[in-house]
Amino acid sequence: MPEPHIRGALPSDDDALSSLDHETWSFLHAVTPRQEPPFEPFFDARHRPGDYLVAEADGRIAGYLRLVAPTPLACNAHVRQIQGLAVHEWARGRGVARLLLRAAIERARAEGAVRMTLRVLGHNKPARTLYESEGFVVEGVLPGEFFLDRSYVDDVLMGRSLDL
Repeated sequence: MPEPHIRGALPSDDDALSSLDHETWSFLHAVTPRQEPPFEPFFDARHRPGDYLVAEADGRIAGYLRLVAPTPLACNAHVRQIQGLAVHEWARGRGVARLLLRAAIERARAEGAVRMTLRVLGHNKPARTLYESEGFVVEGVLPGEFFLDRSYVDDVLMGRSLDL
């Protein structure tokens, strides 16, 4: 696979991102049940193309990351939050998630953010390992916050400074 190119999402990416989202669904990261067709559009009033970074390789979408302000409050405008990251199975193990994460950090800095946060399920070891390797630290844990696949799962808040 060639080095992925990171770009902003386009409205025309709706179907490809929807497919990616449904194909990668897993209790490892999802807190909602698996959806069945017909699927809602990927983009809507709360999930706009401008919120997403897309990794593209060999003319197809390899993954995406959603980056947003965590709240609409002016006193929180210095923070960006990752609210979704998915990579196609065929593109895993090739650094796509890391490239998306690093691009999100750069975008957040360019937007004037000085801090980035995310929430990850406690049992999602691959994601937690990636985030830790990029400077995120655990800042809080809500024990047993979710009941998924017959088990209680922690909700882990991670964050990092965006200072250079």
